[in-house]
Formats: sequence, structure tokens, C-alpha cells
Amino acid sequence: MTYKIEGRLLEVCNCDVLCPCWIGENPDNGTCEASLAYHIDQGEIDGVDVSGVTVAGATFIPGNVLDGNWKECLYVSDDATDEQFDAVVAAFSGKKGGPLADLAQLVGDVVKVERAPITFEVKEGRGGYRVGDVVEAEIEPYLGPTGEPTTLHESVFSTIPGSPAFVGKAPVYRNRHPELGLDVDLSGHNAIQGRFAFEA
Repeated sequence: MTYKIEGRLLEVCNCDVLCPCWIGENPDNGTCEASLAYHIDQGEIDGVDVSGVTVAGATFIPGNVLDGNWKECLYVSDDATDEQFDAVVAAFSGKKGGPLADLAQLVGDVVKVERAPITFEVKEGRGGYRVGDVVEAEIEPYLGPTGEPTTLHESVFSTIPGSPAFVGKAPVYRNRHPELGLDVDLSGHNAIQGRFAFEA
């Protein structure tokens, strides 16, 4: 087994709610200017324990999500050891196969990969994360009539394939990446959260 990891996802973008990318349609604004963070609660990659590591990205999607050609900056939490850093970068860049490789194949250009201070928190459906001084996001869920989160199943595209996603919005979303052409400062746009379980 190459990897088996479990954890939580937070994701935001400049699309309206819900981001059309998840159902295979074109982004609301022609392009999707996104950021996401995977916090690994527990798991191993090639025998390396990566529990507690957070991997975050800033991504420019030039058109339909399924057409690929994304540009991305990738960040690993700065408290990761060198061994953990190498392991998560290899897995999330697609070199270890499985569902992470399916996502990585949509990326045409990885502009940079580096460590950064990353905070990540989810409590009772509300959460947020920060990547250094380049990304900041706050997320809150939509709730159904029973008080449970509004849930997205069986979408044609997913950043957490195999798991349900919870639809939300972002009261705060800032993403400053001139190397990707991103200078986002928005409120009330798309947000997604959920749990993931990836294995290869």
C-alpha cells in the first residue's frame, strides 16, 4: 500500500454558491480562482506517518474544471518534518497513484512547492484556514430543515472523491498570488467542506 490517509477538507473559490465545477459546468466568472486545504488527521504515505500535516493549495482554473490546465501553488505546513514534506508532496503531486493522482493530472503547471505556516480549524461545521499571508478563508455551512448540513453526493467532479461534500459559503476569502494572476478579496462566495479517505 502506497498511502492511506484520512482527514478534513476546506475549500473556497470565487464562484457563486454552489461552484459549477462540482457538476461539470463552466465557472461562474469564466475562470475559477480557488484555494483548498487538506488536514490529515491520521495516515501514512510509504510508511511515513503524516498525521497532523496540512497540505494547502492556491489554484487558477482557466475554464471548465474537467479540461485541466490548472496552475497551482502548493504549500505544506511548516511543522512537517523533511520526511513528511517529501511524502505528502509526492502523493499530492500524483506520483503515488490513486485518487490524488486523478486530481493531480488536471494540474498543468505547479508554479511552486514550499513550506508555510498553516492554521486549520473546523468546529461544529464552521471553520477556516490561513496560509501564511497569502490565503485566508472562513467557512460556514448551509443547513437543511433538520439542522443537518446541506450535502452534495455523486457529483461529476470532487476534491474528496468517494465522500459527501457539505455546501457552504465563505464570509471571508482572500487569495494573493500574483504568480497565478490571483488577487481575490471576497465575501459570500462558494465554500465546500468535508472529510476524505484516500488510499492507493
